[in-house]
Amino acid sequence: MLLATFLIQYERIKGVQSSGVMTIFWFISLLCATVIFISKIKHALNLEDPFRYATFCIYFVLVLVELILCCFPEQPPLFSETVNDPNPCPEFSASFLSRITFWWITGLMIQGYRSPLEAKDLWSLNKEDKSEEIVPGLARNWAKEWSKTKRQPPNMSYAPKKQQKSGDSNGDVTEEVEALIIKPSQKSPEASLFKVLYKTFGPYFLMSFLFKAAHDLLMFAGPEILKLLLNFVNNKAAPNWQGYFYTVLLFVCACLQTLILHQYFHICFVTGMRLKTAIVGVIYRKALVITNSARKTSTVGEIVNLMSVDAQRFMDLATYINMIWSAPLQVILALYLLWRNLGPSVLAGVAVMILLVPINAVMAMKTKTYQVAQMKSKDNRIKLMNEILNGIKVLKLYAWELAFKEKVLEIRQKELKVLKKSAYLAAMATFTWVCAPFLVALSTFAVYVTIDKNNILDAQKAFVSLALFNILRFPLNMLPMVISNIVEASVSLKRLRVFLSHEELDPDSIVRGPIKQAEGCIVVKNATFSWAKTDPPLLNSINFTVPEGSLVAVVGQVGCGKSSLLSALLGEMDKKEGYVVVKGSVAYVPQQAWVQNATLEDNIIFGRELSESRYKRVIEACALLPDIEILPSGDKTEIGEKGVNLSGGQKQRVSLARAVYCNADVYLLDDPLSAVDAHVGKHIFEKVIGPKGLLKNKTRVLVTHAINYLPQMDTILVMTDGEISEMGSYQELLEQDGAFAEFLRTYANAEQTMENSDTDSPSAKEGKPIENGGLVNEAPGKLIHRQLSNSSTYSRDTGKPQSSTADLQKPPAEKNSWKLTEADTAKTGRVKASVYWEYMKAIGLCMSFLAIFLFMCNHIASLSSNYWLSLWTDDPVINGTQQNTTLRLGVYGALGISQGIAVFGYSMVVSIGGIFASRHLHLNLLHNVLRSPMSFFERTPSGNLVNRFSKEIDTIDSTIPPIIKMFMGSTFNVIGACIIILLATPIAAVIIPPLGLVYFFVQRFYVATSRQLKRLESVSRSPVYSHFNETLLGVSVIRAFQEQKRFIRQNDIKVDENQKAYYPSIVANRWLAVRLEYVGNCIVLFAALFAVIARNKLSAGLVGLSVSYSLQITAYLNWLVRMSSELETNIVAVERVKEYSEMEKEAEWSIEQTAPGSSWPQEGKVEFRGYGLRYREDLDLVLKNINVTINGGEKIGIVGRTGAGKSSLTLGLFRINEAAEGEIIIDGVNIAKIGLHDLRFKITIIPQDPVLFSGSLRMNLDPFDRHSDEDIWRSLELAHLKNFVSSLPDKLNHECAEGGENLSVGQRQLVCLARALLRKSKILVLDEATAAVDLETDKLIQSTIKSQFEECTVLTIAHRLNTIMDYTRVLVLERGEVVECGTPDQLLQEKGIFYSMAKDSGLV
Repeated sequence: MLLATFLIQYERIKGVQSSGVMTIFWFISLLCATVIFISKIKHALNLEDPFRYATFCIYFVLVLVELILCCFPEQPPLFSETVNDPNPCPEFSASFLSRITFWWITGLMIQGYRSPLEAKDLWSLNKEDKSEEIVPGLARNWAKEWSKTKRQPPNMSYAPKKQQKSGDSNGDVTEEVEALIIKPSQKSPEASLFKVLYKTFGPYFLMSFLFKAAHDLLMFAGPEILKLLLNFVNNKAAPNWQGYFYTVLLFVCACLQTLILHQYFHICFVTGMRLKTAIVGVIYRKALVITNSARKTSTVGEIVNLMSVDAQRFMDLATYINMIWSAPLQVILALYLLWRNLGPSVLAGVAVMILLVPINAVMAMKTKTYQVAQMKSKDNRIKLMNEILNGIKVLKLYAWELAFKEKVLEIRQKELKVLKKSAYLAAMATFTWVCAPFLVALSTFAVYVTIDKNNILDAQKAFVSLALFNILRFPLNMLPMVISNIVEASVSLKRLRVFLSHEELDPDSIVRGPIKQAEGCIVVKNATFSWAKTDPPLLNSINFTVPEGSLVAVVGQVGCGKSSLLSALLGEMDKKEGYVVVKGSVAYVPQQAWVQNATLEDNIIFGRELSESRYKRVIEACALLPDIEILPSGDKTEIGEKGVNLSGGQKQRVSLARAVYCNADVYLLDDPLSAVDAHVGKHIFEKVIGPKGLLKNKTRVLVTHAINYLPQMDTILVMTDGEISEMGSYQELLEQDGAFAEFLRTYANAEQTMENSDTDSPSAKEGKPIENGGLVNEAPGKLIHRQLSNSSTYSRDTGKPQSSTADLQKPPAEKNSWKLTEADTAKTGRVKASVYWEYMKAIGLCMSFLAIFLFMCNHIASLSSNYWLSLWTDDPVINGTQQNTTLRLGVYGALGISQGIAVFGYSMVVSIGGIFASRHLHLNLLHNVLRSPMSFFERTPSGNLVNRFSKEIDTIDSTIPPIIKMFMGSTFNVIGACIIILLATPIAAVIIPPLGLVYFFVQRFYVATSRQLKRLESVSRSPVYSHFNETLLGVSVIRAFQEQKRFIRQNDIKVDENQKAYYPSIVANRWLAVRLEYVGNCIVLFAALFAVIARNKLSAGLVGLSVSYSLQITAYLNWLVRMSSELETNIVAVERVKEYSEMEKEAEWSIEQTAPGSSWPQEGKVEFRGYGLRYREDLDLVLKNINVTINGGEKIGIVGRTGAGKSSLTLGLFRINEAAEGEIIIDGVNIAKIGLHDLRFKITIIPQDPVLFSGSLRMNLDPFDRHSDEDIWRSLELAHLKNFVSSLPDKLNHECAEGGENLSVGQRQLVCLARALLRKSKILVLDEATAAVDLETDKLIQSTIKSQFEECTVLTIAHRLNTIMDYTRVLVLERGEVVECGTPDQLLQEKGIFYSMAKDSGLV
């Protein structure tokens, strides 16, 4: 009592709201008191000591009250910190009873049953499950471990040359070791990730050991009590209370077992969840600091796989790892009890088991190797899919879908081959598993009855042994699974370790000092850089100094290292030697703008605080005002992934605005003017970059191709082949008369006349809608839909933007409806039966029914064999022996063997059927996605699609078939057990239906919530990957702006959102399991109870049969619900894969009947007749009433201000969007009537954004292998790439990286030109393809097009008017209509729109 008082006070101080210790204490006290109380009442008649009697009664009542009070939680203590959480998790304020039975989640279950749950209904995570608690712990431990292994000097002799390489800048040992650790010798120790994980999560996880051990011991109580019960039934003289006592004992043991087991599982699952959180967090943090060379070794796909698949492996492992010691413990205990029961004949059974273990182990290892192979194919497939989805626009324009579909299917074929092998293995494994317990029982009983005639197989021996064999079955099945799980996890562990051990960028390679007026703002002294430690240097002995506040231009040919120089200044490259100082903060504008999936405003502010005035100034200076007017919700418009709803020019300007807004000291600008039009470029240069711009007092380094700005520069660096060949001001360089002067002379004339007109010409200042490549630069692969060019654009006159206010203030409903990307939606409600039907059809109906039939056979055989056993045990004993033993044994064996054959059969059928299904579903999905129109890809984030191809297909491949097997198995098991109990004690018919109903309700109740939680979890998983993908693409920008902290925080928030849905679903599983096992325990209770009541009528054999089946039923019920909910949650994958096959499709790819002849189009005459186009049903026409005839061989320039519909014209020509009215006729064929591929193969486009796919250069030029090598070399020569390609080691087989990263943008542009030259079609469309190229290359391209496409029809969307001044005709578009059309000279005479545009560009 004193101890109790002390404990209560202690826990009050600790602020525990409900104590387990106390509840258990009062419960035991009450039990003890009850016994005395009952005996006191019996003796109440003769009171010797009324005082003691009275006090005892009071004591009893008090203990009872205390116990009841203990069941309610107390208020939190006054001094606890206030929790300002809108929706805290009720777990910690729940009472002890509520927590061990998981009653506290019931509220959520009821809510989920009434209406589908939504994200806002979920509780917040507990503090100790949040990312900011978990991840830093793991990161710290890993850093410690990592530094430990680095500190030990490696046992390698190294050549002095090696030392040089590892960077002499601070020549300390750690750096040398780092260089070596990448190729560790056998001896150098590796950082052990396992140790680190153990350190981080071990202490909490250790609790589960105790629970597991307690549960294992309780498990064996069942068979022991069964033994006593059977003795009681046989012994007619025993008093009745004994039977009832055993029954109650059986029930209590079962209940305790349930509670303990689920506490154990809860701990395991929570640990698993924390592991996943930690791993995702650590990977994300690592991805922000690894070097670029390390990025090359792990593609985006692989890193995303680490986050999804490998982190998942650890979660799975956490639940199983205890089986490593628990399984052998269970086996040993079971064998000991069996030995006591049957003596040495047990060894026969053990021998069979031991034989099966190596077989299972071999299978597990084999499965492992297949798994690795499958992962590899899967990685490749996802990588390819990623690229296809990123470059889908280009695929459509070039009509290359089929070539890429073949590539994907080729990889898929390999994957299925491996899957098929694993399926055969799985069938073998299932066979050994299901038959093992039976074979063991058979061999044991056979040996037992044949050794000695006097060995009688009575009910007690047979059924207690069977119960023990059933217990044995579980650990023996689990071991191989656990082993293979551990092997899988170790593979994942290795992958993770390799990733976490990648080189990191050396933050000290660049000295980032505060601004001091020393030598200059950027100082570089004979520095040499390369992309990786092992690569040859790219930039050699660079020396230059940039004084503070000066403007420096970097010029040079394509691929001479201009962008690399900026990367080097940012610290993205590996510094071999030398000294670099960059003083102050840095802002960076990359050559290919990186835009986040956020609002336009967020993209510009980029985590800084908003200052209205500054924001306005920046937007104005970057010429973004007109664009913001066009966007549906102004600067609050959400921008899609990779900026799909902005054009190239807009993205570039957003990227520039971001840099300008952040107000840094040093600006590194990588050719920001290339993607915008000439006079927008001019506006930006004047307002932002130039001597009078916003940045006039900052230090600016500008990579540029535009010559006309060079005179205004303070210094010009001329680069050739990774070295600075000349340096000085414009005048100095002209006087030196070197390479630069030569370069200028060639181009100055052309350009000077064009653009260097007087600066005060009425340029963009007059509020004309600025022609800024705004919505024009249709970037292929960046999937732009200018659904934005909304009506507001067209109410414009050239003079003043009169966007009527009505247009800008659209009704709010419309604003909200204009969300660009559709989030991954969660379907609600039950999975429809049609989905299962779909899946059965995918397998094939014959196979489906065959499988069901084989299942039936298997279970009928299994039931009969056990029933036969009970008849056998009831055989009368004559002279100490049983008769006809051999007959009994023979039939028993035959039934067993037939059971085995059925198992093998159904296992094979299901596995092979599953492969048929997954082949069929993947093929459909791929075909349908490729057949979707462009608008679909603009609306759907690529993350969703990749998720379908990786996660959902993986589920269909490898998760659904085994789940179906187990689901069917447990269904039949439960039915079987009920039949047996009814046979033995027909009176149980009263009890089984009500329990069945309870069971059914609990299950429906649970599945409603669980399914929705699972869906919420998978929906909240997509943003984690999308954000991660985005981060990987923009990692250099994030590092340059030093925003890593903010992005890490965002990632943490997204992971926590995901775990918020996962945590309740774990608890819901436990809630369900506890409820169901109680139903199961009731069945045990009643089976035993009825057996005791009717003990005089029953034979011991039947009692044994019915109780041993009822003991198993709990496990089966548990499995059944687990499997049915697993099946429902996983079959959703089929639903989601099917969902994309019902989407709208574009027109047929080829139509036999209308296919034009092979030589079509012969002259290339294009007619637009009353043509009109709109982007979506609910939007206005973007092009209206266009009537133009273009004769074969004409060269047409298409000009017009932003949003005038220039690109829409090409989209219409390629039928990326179908005509809304009118038609386009090419050489007398109406293009709307023929197949899309028939059309797109015959027209060629050189898109604005050059997109390459990973694969050989040859594949990028000619994916269908239609051309000979000579043709390809000729086209490369004409595209001026021959020298470059010949210099590559692999020539045409040069591997292009993902997105063509390893070629410069200019080179990629030339590759696109080479593609066009190869196809050599009659009609060529140029989408201002020369933006990213320096002038020399530009000139080459123009001349190539003139000479090579002389007799072709060429349509050019021009931003630089000088390129089209010698074309046959010019079309001027305004607000979607053709306003002027004629030769350039005529139009200049007319003094119309074309004239004013020419004037802006300084051509007049």
